[in-house]
Parts: sequence; C-alpha cells; structure tokens
Amino acid sequence: MTTRHDMPFGERPLASGERLFSLWAPAARSVALLYPASDDLAQAEPALVPMPAQRAPDGWWHARPPMSPAGTPYQWQIDGSLTVPDPASRHNPHGPHRPSRVTDPDGYAWRCADWKGRPWPELVFYELHMGSFTPEGTYAAAARHLPRLAALGFTAIEVMPLATFGGDWGWGYDGVLPYAPHPAYGTPDELKRFVDDAHALGLSVFLDVVYNHFGPDGNYLNAYAPAFFSCIHDSPWGSAINFDQAGSQMVRSFFTHNALYWLEEFRIDGLRLDAVHAIVDESSPDILEHISTEARAFARRAGRHVHLMLENDHNQPSRLTDQHAPGQYDGQWNDDFHHALHVTLTGETQGYYAKFGNDPVALLARVLTHGFAFPDTDLDPAARPPSPQPVVLSSMVNFMGNHDQIGNRAVGERLAHLIPAPAAEVALLLSLLTPATPMVFMGDEFDASTPFLYFANWEGELRAAVRAGRQKEFSHAVPEGEELPDPCAVSSLHASQLRWEEAGQPQGAARSGLLQQALQARRSWLVPLASQLKTGGHTSERVAPQALRVQWHYAGSTTLRLELNLGEDPVDVVPVGLPADCRSTEVFALRRPSDDSVWAPWSARWTLISAAA
Repeated sequence: MTTRHDMPFGERPLASGERLFSLWAPAARSVALLYPASDDLAQAEPALVPMPAQRAPDGWWHARPPMSPAGTPYQWQIDGSLTVPDPASRHNPHGPHRPSRVTDPDGYAWRCADWKGRPWPELVFYELHMGSFTPEGTYAAAARHLPRLAALGFTAIEVMPLATFGGDWGWGYDGVLPYAPHPAYGTPDELKRFVDDAHALGLSVFLDVVYNHFGPDGNYLNAYAPAFFSCIHDSPWGSAINFDQAGSQMVRSFFTHNALYWLEEFRIDGLRLDAVHAIVDESSPDILEHISTEARAFARRAGRHVHLMLENDHNQPSRLTDQHAPGQYDGQWNDDFHHALHVTLTGETQGYYAKFGNDPVALLARVLTHGFAFPDTDLDPAARPPSPQPVVLSSMVNFMGNHDQIGNRAVGERLAHLIPAPAAEVALLLSLLTPATPMVFMGDEFDASTPFLYFANWEGELRAAVRAGRQKEFSHAVPEGEELPDPCAVSSLHASQLRWEEAGQPQGAARSGLLQQALQARRSWLVPLASQLKTGGHTSERVAPQALRVQWHYAGSTTLRLELNLGEDPVDVVPVGLPADCRSTEVFALRRPSDDSVWAPWSARWTLISAAA
C-alpha cells in the first residue's frame, strides 16, 4: 500500500506525463518555475532554467514541465529576481533558502497497511524531540528505541514539530515549510519508516504542528502572498496568520490540507496543535473547528482512529469532547495540572506560577476532580461561572514535565532535578494513574540527568537578538558561578541529548520499573473503566496541608480512591471505611504502611471500590 495526499498546493504528477507545479502568489507580477534548478551548493551563482508560469484566477500560477524523477530540484522565481522554495515543498534537503525537491509519495510501500490506530482511552504519550532523543538525532536512530518504549507500556509517541526551519537544529516551533520534514532528521521516506516501525509495535504516532505563526528565518510568503498575514490581528510573533480576512480562504485551505497531509500521506495517528490561544479567527466556523471537521471526515473515510489535541491557554471546555465530534478536540495539554503540582513540590511562585502560589494543593485537588484549575481564562472574570465547570477528565493530558516546562527554564532542569527522589516518584505516578490521559517527556521515565535546554541554530542578527533576549529574561535565575547556556551554541543541543546508558543503571532501571508497573496497573484497572467515568461529581478531601483523598466515580457504583501525601512528613489521618456491601481492590501503592491511620511521606495508594459480588 502507498499513500499520497492530493492538494492544490505544491507539485504532483499528471496523467499526461507532465508534472503540475502550483503556487499561490497573488501579489506577484510575474512568476517562473526554475526547473530543474541547480542544487550545487559550491556555486556562488547557480545556473537556473526558468519556465514562465501561467497566471490563473485568484492569484494561482501554474507550470507544467515534462515529468522528472524524484529528487529533481526546483525553485520559484518571483518578479524576475527573488528565488524562493515551494511553500508546500515535501522535501527541502538543504533548508528553506535552497531549492525544493520533487518527491514520489507512492515510492514508499507501507508494511503495516492494516494499522487502524488506538482508541483514545488506551493512549499513554511519550513526548520526544527527534534531534536530541539520540546522539545521532535521526528517525532511524530513534526507531531503535521504540521496542523499549512499547515494553514499558507507552502506546503513543508524540514528536515535536518536524516542519523545515532555518538552521540545522532547533526545537522546531519556527518552521517555515510546513509540508517538508526537517532534513537533518532524515528523508520523508525515512520518517515514514519510523511511523511504520512504531505501528508494528502497536505504537500510535502523533505530531506537533504549528499553525499560529511562521518562523523568522526562511519565510518568503510576505514577498508574494502577503494575504497569509492579518492586517488587523497580532500575535506574539508579529502579524497573526490571516484566517478571517480577505484572502483567508486560501490560507485556511493551506493549513487544513497540511493537517490532512500528515494524517494521510504519513499515516500519522493524531496531531497536537501548538498554542492555539495565539490564533485569532473571528469567522464561523473558525479554523480550529474547520480542521477538526475535515480530520474527522478523513478518519471516517479511512476507517482509522485519528485524534486531535490542543495546547490552549484559554482552557475552553467547549472545544473538548469524548465523542470525536466534528469541530471539537479529543484532548488538551493540561498546564494547570503541571503548575499546581510543580508549585506544591518546589514552592516556586515566579512568573506564570504566581497564580498557583495561593494554596497549590487545593488547586491540584480542583484539577484532579474538575480538569482545570482556571477554566475559560479568555472570559472576563465577571462572566465566568462562580465555580469551576467539569470537563471530561480523559480529555486532560497530564504530565510532570514537557519540553516547554523544562526547556523554558534558565538551565533546563527537569522537575526531578529540583525535588527529592521520593517526591519525583509520586509526581510521576500522579501523572500516570488518574482518569486523565498521561504523558511523559523523554528521559523522565529513567530519571535522566540531562537537562533540556532551549536551542536554535540562528545566525547573524537573529542569533544576537535571541542571545540578548535569553540573557535579559534569565540572567537572574542562573546559579552563582554558572553561565547562562548559549541558546545558539551547538553545545546546548549536545547537553540536551539523552544519555541512554543511564536507562540501564540502577537508578534509571528502578524509575523505569516503577513506571512500567504503574502503566500495567493502568491497563488492568483504569482503561477498562474509562467509558464508564462520570462527567462530574468527583470529590476531594483535604486531610492535611499536603495530603488529599480524591474520589473519581464511575457508572455502576464504582469509585477510584486516591490517598495522597505530597509532603516530607508522615500524616495522621482517620481511616475511611467501605460503604456497606462494597469491596475494595488495591490498584497501586507507593510507600504505604500497613497502618491506614498514618500516611508515609511522599506516599500514594489507589483503591477501586465496587459493589460486592
């Protein structure tokens, strides 16, 4: 089986034996296709073969050269001078300033053609950055670790963005060619092989996509398609993407096809849309609803499990569903869980942790029972409901750390670097054993010693600006006697690469063993009950300043009870008996003594309570 996503953008073969190249360039006076273009990096002035493109309505330009094999380089020439890559290029092996390459999507034959994906309740995410997951930083090297992750109990790999960006290495959130996998990690076919290998092990593959901005290096769209950018809306990166003004129909199509491209051509199982709170779209349906509707329709046609996630600081329950409804999303990264947990365990209250500083344990309890600590943050406080509104808890994606929460610190410390080991163990378990959906950042499963730093291979003025910005933001946070890591030095990438030998050492093996046992308990006890979880009515009780008793309720009078001590001191409690005609089953326990009236430091116990048979 082979897969190709058909779309109006980019290049594709025609039955006539020609190849059709299409560019939306409404602001261009003339457009020529440079085909084949010289891809000789040694030439200061590459020889180019121009082929005038024909202008079509609505700003489209088309060229139809004879068919050429995959690998043929090409570029577009705008107004006789500016050469640019294809914005819908499937492959740009030398970065966004050099020619694009013709590809043959039908050249890769999928081995796991019958893979249909996994239902949402089975998902346990493992987030990784392809360039620092291994020393090699390639798809092939990453694939060698997939059997280990599957054996630990992970069921989904979530890959940080792969769209081509300027420079050889970086986090990936400044992509400028959304259809072209970043060449430093491998070819498009090698990415397909990585996905195929994952599917063979029963692992779903999710991809982080960025539809809120283009990066600053290698983005040429303003020169020939300024309608990509809004004239009235702003974003943290400058003018917002235009999803609701003149010309937005083509922009919406560009990003919607991009989502479908990853799902169809690369058989990706789901997408996580980055920072959608930075997307401004006042039309209806908005772009998020439109992408969801189209992705749901594709999933039905393909007969596959396809899932959609958000990063959304606005915490909008209305965007979430457990019914795969068109227009809505299956999950959201739950920063509220992380922040409440982080402040509870570290005491840090600077920056965005400040609003969690007033009784973080109470906020954590609210998150565990209601999903968000602060729902609908885009609403005026006077318009918000007087009490938090429950959401479907399985839509919450909980984690003790992710690339943002680790990498946006001055020196990239993981939570486990900041707190005692027993506290880190209970934090990890708390992210794994609730009705929410778990996620673990790469290395946390074996207590990695390596940081995860911010790194970007910028040059020139951009490099200087990023360095100065980091220095201004974090100089106060660098430990005395240490220097702020240089974000544009390759040493920051190398320092962030996992040291896989640590996974086999006693400390790493113990942490991995704890995670593996917890995920086995999740599969055995929580996953079978997932469809019976009630929407609301979950409760928590504060039994000590750092201790909680939480109860989640399921259909059929079944309750999951968590007894949790997040402090360094033992807690004396009054034991709670079982309701009449009920029985209890211990699901998992960490450092719980036989005497139920004393909860040990950093301890937790999960118990299922159900009607006696």
